Amino acid sequence: MMATNGPRARARALLRRPELGAVAGVILVWIFFALVAGDRGFLSWRGTASYLEVASELGILAVAVSLLMIGGEFDLSIGSIIGLAGMTVVLLTEEAGLHLWAAIAVAFALSLAVGLANGYLVVRTRLPSFMVTLATMFILRGVTIGVTRAWTGRTQIGGIGDAAGYATAQALFAGDVGGLAVSVFWWLGLAGLATWVLLRTPLGNWIFASGGGADAARNLGVPVARVKILLFLITAAAACLVGVIQVVKFGGADTLRGEMQEFRAIVAAVIGGTLLTGGYGSAIGAVLGALIFGMVRQGIVFTGVNADWFQVFLGAMLLAAVLFNDYLRRKAAADD
Repeated sequence: MMATNGPRARARALLRRPELGAVAGVILVWIFFALVAGDRGFLSWRGTASYLEVASELGILAVAVSLLMIGGEFDLSIGSIIGLAGMTVVLLTEEAGLHLWAAIAVAFALSLAVGLANGYLVVRTRLPSFMVTLATMFILRGVTIGVTRAWTGRTQIGGIGDAAGYATAQALFAGDVGGLAVSVFWWLGLAGLATWVLLRTPLGNWIFASGGGADAARNLGVPVARVKILLFLITAAAACLVGVIQVVKFGGADTLRGEMQEFRAIVAAVIGGTLLTGGYGSAIGAVLGALIFGMVRQGIVFTGVNADWFQVFLGAMLLAAVLFNDYLRRKAAADD
């Protein structure tokens, strides 16, 4: 009897893992492109490094977004924060003559202020975070475009390669180690930290509790308001980091940079098993969701298929992930 229950218990525990569907997705997508485009560079080290770099920037966002979604909230302003942060860095260095590291510090401070405002409004008003951050998304994008155009007459600005402090910023944000972009190490490091927080700390328990049932969590003494505000600060900081990585890598900024990234981050988190209703998910799943995104995006390039079809792949993966994850949860519940 014990021998029978042991494997069945382990199987049920495996089915409950939020990232199980994403693991299967990563394997299937990799096999598909290995067979179709393996001889066109997908299997080479350069090909691997290219899809990891694409996945890393989305992955940084997806890890932070997954924490927020587990906590029961959304942040649709992160794409606009990417554009705001990048343009802040360029304007302050190129137009105001500020040291690059000082400009980066200002960008982070400004982004955290946005995150704080989002969190405070959601907690104080009890309005859906979807609506609050949707409004913030439009406000930030409009402010970024309006201020940039009024200051410079343009919406794209470059030339920070000559700014003081650029060499060290490039090494930290846009360099490479062993052929891999530094952003990959930022991505994996932050994912490891997020996983440790979720699984090994009281804060992780509070995040799950806040998303699973905020009122019940409050009754148990969980500081739900502080947890949610902290999570909004984390998503804002992650968006700023991506903005800084992009502006240093490309040597300039675009007011529209980061557009639609908020939705792609949510897609990556959902593919990774995070529930839209909160209280369930993992940072590892978000990593795998972003990895699928990177492999598909670059795999299409290697196959020579028109990149317009990428959106079709993305939507199909999202639908398949939602259906598969729902099936796994129902299967696990039926086995209890």
